[in-house]
Amino acid sequence: MVPGEAGSVSLRDVVVDPRPGRAASVSYRLTRQQVVDAVLDGRRDRAEVCDAQPELRRVATHHASPLSEPCPICGSDDLGVVTFAFGPGLPNGGRCVTDIREMQRLRRRGRPTRGYRVEVCAACWWNHLRETFPISEGSRGRRLLG
Repeated sequence: MVPGEAGSVSLRDVVVDPRPGRAASVSYRLTRQQVVDAVLDGRRDRAEVCDAQPELRRVATHHASPLSEPCPICGSDDLGVVTFAFGPGLPNGGRCVTDIREMQRLRRRGRPTRGYRVEVCAACWWNHLRETFPISEGSRGRRLLG
């Protein structure tokens, strides 16, 4: 799959079925903007937000899907997104999900699993949670669209 290629689906584009009564996706876009504004206005130090932990740095270096926007802190084009899954039977630190097939396998497990997308800049190590979303609600499951 080539990012941005017409008709291609990347892991960062996976959406879940938004039917009422189901777990929802949560966007952290507004919180992100508040943090960025605080850094740009001098109310927060850049070192406070460019603090990716070693494991997140490793995962971002090897598995991040590139984003088409620059880093909001340093302006670099090295901004990417990584996806982690958390739930029963997965490692305490979560599992890095690197492709659609792995996401589908997690869904088919039939156990409650939640996904977390984190943006990370490989130039300054800015990182911020972009969104959380249900991968599976358990035995009822939830269909991934994409």
